[in-house]
Formats: sequence, C-alpha cells, structure tokens
Amino acid sequence: MIESNWALAVRLLPSAIWDTLYMVFVAAFFALLIGLPLGVILFTKSKEKGRLYKTLDIIVNIGRSFPFAILLIALIPFTRFVVGTSLGTTASIVPLAIAAAPYIARVVEASLQGINPSLIEAAVVMGSSPWQIIRKVLIPEAFPSLISNFVIVIVNLVGYSAMAGLVGGGGLGTVAIQYGYQRFNGFLMFWTVVLLILIVQGIQWLGNRCVSGLLKKRGLI
Repeated sequence: MIESNWALAVRLLPSAIWDTLYMVFVAAFFALLIGLPLGVILFTKSKEKGRLYKTLDIIVNIGRSFPFAILLIALIPFTRFVVGTSLGTTASIVPLAIAAAPYIARVVEASLQGINPSLIEAAVVMGSSPWQIIRKVLIPEAFPSLISNFVIVIVNLVGYSAMAGLVGGGGLGTVAIQYGYQRFNGFLMFWTVVLLILIVQGIQWLGNRCVSGLLKKRGLI
C-alpha cells in the first residue's frame, strides 16, 4: 500500500523538527563555549595588535569565509573521530559548532567594542582585576547586544542544519532532500520549507523578547 503524503508527513516531520532543534541548539551551545572566550580575547588584545591577536584574527576570518558545504565534507574525518560516525544528527553538531564559533567570536568582539570606555576605565581605577572587569563590566553591559547577535547566529545555524541533510545529517534537511527532492515530492518539500521558516521566526521572536526585556529592565526603552 502506497503511503499518502499526509501520512508520510505525520510520520517524518515531528521527529525531523526535534532533530533540527536538537542539532541547532546543542551546536549553538558548544559554539558559544568556543566563540565567547575567543571574542573576549580578541577584544582585550585588539589595542595591542600583538601576535596573539593577529593569529586569532586570521583564524576567525578563515573560519567565517569557509563555505559550510565544503567544511561539512572536510570535517568528516574529524567528526568521525569525535563522535564515532559522520552521519546523523549528533554527527552534524560537530561541523555546525565549528562553523558557528568564528561568527560568535566576531560578534562578541563587536558587542564589547560598543561599551563606553569610561566604564572600563572606572573599573580599572577601582582596582578590578581583568577577570572582574570581564565578568562584572564587559559581559553585563554588552549582554543585550550579545543576545541579539547570538540569535542571528542561531538563525543561520537553522539554515546550516538543513544543508547538513546533503550528507545525511538528519532533521528537516534530510527529509527535504531524501523524500522531497530525490523522490520529487513537492508536498514534503513545501512543508519542510514552511517549518524551517516557522522555526526561524520563533527563534527570532523569542530573541527579540529577551532583548526587549533586558532593555526595559535597564530603562533604556
């Protein structure tokens, strides 16, 4: 008996949505663990323009300019080494996190550069250590901007996760490619695109709400 389009969608799409969210948010978490300290280092060393800054700056620029489709394939041996396989949703987290980390590092650096220098100078005069300045001045002051930029990175990860379906990464991308494109099923293609759009809109809405709440709390809006 041939399975109807609706039955196929009901069977495939709920788990695909979960897999996509799992990939995106876990990858975003690990990318943040890498990108946040990297961005802080870039900011703190930006005035010196020493060897460390130049080296990290080059690494971040290379990471941002690398096409994700190529990175996805190039990292297959590393992904297999880390998680034991290069297929599936868990395996997709590795290239997703590595792809997002340079973007997070750069937006963290940009967010910190928007802080009023007088606040940092005041903290230095009061005898704060570099770690205290980062923890009590830089991160809190830049927090709304960091959240806003982080949401943009997560939205980009949704698109990257769909691209991971090209190599069996799981999620909505795999459904769109294996069941939509390869089997010429326009019905599934349509609904996977709609669901991806809804996920992006939901993430953006939630991020905007968080930023608005933070700004209201500070009396800035």
